[in-house]
Amino acid sequence: SGAARVYGNARVSGIARVSGDARVSGNARVYGDARVSGNAWVYGNARVYGDAQVSGNAQVYGDARVSGNAQVSGNAWVYGNARVYGDARVSGNARVSGNNSLFWASKVGTENGTLTVFNSKGGTLTAVRGCFIGSCEEFLAKSKRAHDEKTHREYCLLIEVAKSRVICK
Repeated sequence: SGAARVYGNARVSGIARVSGDARVSGNARVYGDARVSGNAWVYGNARVYGDAQVSGNAQVYGDARVSGNAQVSGNAWVYGNARVYGDARVSGNARVSGNNSLFWASKVGTENGTLTVFNSKGGTLTAVRGCFIGSCEEFLAKSKRAHDEKTHREYCLLIEVAKSRVICK
């Protein structure tokens, strides 16, 4: 039984939904089939659209864009000129503020899923794959235990590329 709120010049249109205690304010726009729920807050000039979901205590603000099937959850912040789209998953204490704060690869591993790597609070890199969320080192250790050599090597290479692309803050 939440009290979702839309303030200022913010707009929610299409079949988009804002529920729970979620807030949309400023000049923010939520449209398409997007969902904003929980205690999430979308504000500033942010845009959430497509089938994107923002939930938990997540915040999307500034000129950030979240679209496609992307999900932003937990205590994650997506802000500045950041673009989160496709099948990207940003969660935990992530801080994504620009295009060099996030890397993802889809159709990877034995289940053809998505691996997302991003900056976390404290300047560390976090990996998300399926139900796993943790450091890149923890992810690779789990991969070595759980997968055959070929799949583990694929993840090692992807983490190496992610580390070369994502700027630690």
